[in-house]
Amino acid sequence: MKKFNITVNGKSYEVDVEEIGGVPSAPVAPRAAAPAPKAAPKSAPKAAAKAAPKAAVAGGTQITAPMPGTIFDLKVNEGDTVSAGDVVLVLEAMKMENEISTPVDGTVSQILVKTGESVNGGDVMIVIE
Repeated sequence: MKKFNITVNGKSYEVDVEEIGGVPSAPVAPRAAAPAPKAAPKSAPKAAAKAAPKAAVAGGTQITAPMPGTIFDLKVNEGDTVSAGDVVLVLEAMKMENEISTPVDGTVSQILVKTGESVNGGDVMIVIE
């Protein structure tokens, strides 16, 4: 174990660092975790905001984002009837417009995203019943 003093944004922290040499071990710096709670409240509302739409998802087939990106265009509205293969939205990712299609026939019961909104891979965007 080696002890170091680290200064972050003008605050000094004393940390213990263990060289593991390729052997996995649990983190051993409880004092270094002290600044983390200050950052948590800033990111917590965003996480809660993302979690809220997912909680609203009822049954049906969920269309999820295959990759992180931005909603470029919504092609359907809630209540629209769609057939398997119909494009329901366009997701812009890596400077490309990706058409996202529905895998099933049904009715659009929920649209959980808006044009211009960012999504992460796996986020539920639309529910088809």
